[in-house]
Amino acid sequence: MEVILLERIAKLGQMGDVVRVRDGYARNYLLRQGKALRATEANRKRFEAERAQLEARNLETKREAEAVAARLDGQSFVLIRQAAESGALYGSVTARDIAEAATQGGFSITRGQVQIDRPVKELGLHQIVIALHPEVSATITINVARSPEEAEIQASGRSVADVRAEEEQAGEFAIAELFDDLGGATQEDDGPIVDIDSRAEEQPRI
Repeated sequence: MEVILLERIAKLGQMGDVVRVRDGYARNYLLRQGKALRATEANRKRFEAERAQLEARNLETKREAEAVAARLDGQSFVLIRQAAESGALYGSVTARDIAEAATQGGFSITRGQVQIDRPVKELGLHQIVIALHPEVSATITINVARSPEEAEIQASGRSVADVRAEEEQAGEFAIAELFDDLGGATQEDDGPIVDIDSRAEEQPRI
């Protein structure tokens, strides 16, 4: 099906372009969401008549998106989830979850604006692109952790596994020091070693 784009569509074209797309994609997405018109003669004339208004409206929404992007870009949002020791989540973090976290953080984001190919299924920091406008986007970080404490560790640039390894190493070092201290104390308590035979020889004979 040929359609007239009413806004820029990534990897497809700019506003006003006439492009050929699959019928299902046109009906279920482009036409339904008002992003395109069927490329009929009547719609071509309609687009040309309304082009100035469409471009003005697009410019206004772009400016609004840029203002939001200036505040949103670089923001980090924490999502607490249960996970195995390996870091694999019991479940996943979806576009809806990310949109809700950003909205709770003071930004009005819809799941359709969250650009992820597949749900997040592991603990850690994940970079997510938010499409605020066909020509404007922002990148946020979602910090997926099992607790607020773990989220703080990850936000500092360290992984939970690294912290555990450091704690285990510190524990082993403390145990080694304890045994060294005990060994030193035992030697001090024993006192000097005396040769019994030599003492017997030094005794005067009667």
